[in-house]
Amino acid sequence: MQDYAPAPVQDGFAASTSTFTEILGWLGQDQTVLTHAEIEDRLDIEGRELLRQMYQDRLDLCAERERRLVEVADADGALRGTAEPGRERALATMFGQVMVTRIAYRARGLPDLHPADAVLNLPAETHSHGLRRLAAVEATRGSFADAATAIGRATGVSVGKRQVEALTARAGTDITGFYATRETDACPHTTVLAMTYDAKGVVMRPDALRRGTAKAQASRKLTGRLSRGEKRCRKRMAEVACVYDLTPVARTAADIMPDQRGQARPAPAATGKWLTASLTDEAATVIAAGFAEATRRDPEHRRPWIALVDGNTHQIERIHAEARRHQASVPIIVDFVHVVEYVWKAAWCFFAEGDRAAETWVRDHARQVLAGRASIVAAAIRRKATYHGLDPGRRKAADTCAAYLLAKKPYLDYPTALAAGWPIATGVIEGACRHLVKDRMDITGARWGLDGAEAVLRLRALIANGDLDQYWQYHLRQEHQRIHTARYLDGLIPTR
Repeated sequence: MQDYAPAPVQDGFAASTSTFTEILGWLGQDQTVLTHAEIEDRLDIEGRELLRQMYQDRLDLCAERERRLVEVADADGALRGTAEPGRERALATMFGQVMVTRIAYRARGLPDLHPADAVLNLPAETHSHGLRRLAAVEATRGSFADAATAIGRATGVSVGKRQVEALTARAGTDITGFYATRETDACPHTTVLAMTYDAKGVVMRPDALRRGTAKAQASRKLTGRLSRGEKRCRKRMAEVACVYDLTPVARTAADIMPDQRGQARPAPAATGKWLTASLTDEAATVIAAGFAEATRRDPEHRRPWIALVDGNTHQIERIHAEARRHQASVPIIVDFVHVVEYVWKAAWCFFAEGDRAAETWVRDHARQVLAGRASIVAAAIRRKATYHGLDPGRRKAADTCAAYLLAKKPYLDYPTALAAGWPIATGVIEGACRHLVKDRMDITGARWGLDGAEAVLRLRALIANGDLDQYWQYHLRQEHQRIHTARYLDGLIPTR
């Protein structure tokens, strides 16, 4: 931007040189005996001050070299005819606070322009991008208060809890745009493209609940405790999506549920996992994001696409809708583990708790389901309940299991899935829900606001995808465009 006049470097960094000399002075003293811990602590404090001073000297040198520009115009073409040198602003960095001095270009009734800010890509707020990134990383690991403490411990800079929350929210503003433009590696056409979806509840503040949940909470009969049939109504569902690749591995029912002497064969290994999660978006939007990622990976639909769910009817409906919209064939598979859990609940209608015969009964029926005979299993369970003359309360779990098997039968085609080498369990998304949501959002005493929770979820997904470094460069470019480039005529920052 500016033309710089040559100046001796040592003149511009005299203060830094003096600070460095002082450190070398006490390090070299023989008469003072310091333990290694004392040396370490003192270097930590004075070393940070040295880095801060070097930062300040660099900014001061840039200010000395800045030349007045001939013409500065904003995005509307309005000229700034007055140049006022020596305008300062504070910048909180990872080394401490520094002052940025530059020329302000002014006109009556219009906001000032500072082209030198664009050269440094200064943020709109006081805190540097380095502190913003550190806040985002720490906030995804623990509470905002713990993140503020961690930042202070690592940098010596004091940042408040609410400042950490605001920095975290700002850090995640470009995640959607980043994934919309990111390129992906090509996979062989035989590689399966799997999508899987789930949801996990997050305890929210009352003002962050969805309308229906807030209404149910307000309609409780008592304020101090729950009445019969009432729920706490404190949670908002975080919708989670995962898209991944896998090399198909054909298996049989015996590989899934071997006899007592056999061992189960491992499921196909997931690779290239991509995660996203949201508390603000509905399930339909998150499922659409999963399909967008699948389309980005396989735009011509040459690879086999599959979807795995836990049986949620709304998710299944939305997957069908997105498949039609993308003109893609997407077989849906209901998690086999969920099916087995229903069969186990039915077993306790007929067996005493802890009866080993129940295990054999469940294994036999689960194998029948794996063989594609879900409707036969459902009929057999109902017949058994009728044969034993169970009353409606006693046979409720058996009837629920039978109804579930019949309702989900179109999505229990395990023989086809196993022969094609597809997974039949949702372990990938279950693990993602635990990692993304439960491990961070469900810490003791946490009550979330919507903006902070959304930012943390999206950043946790970004970090889990291994994309933080690449995203951060994209985020800084977008920040420069929003804060600086967009303010000048034709998006051109004047240089002379």
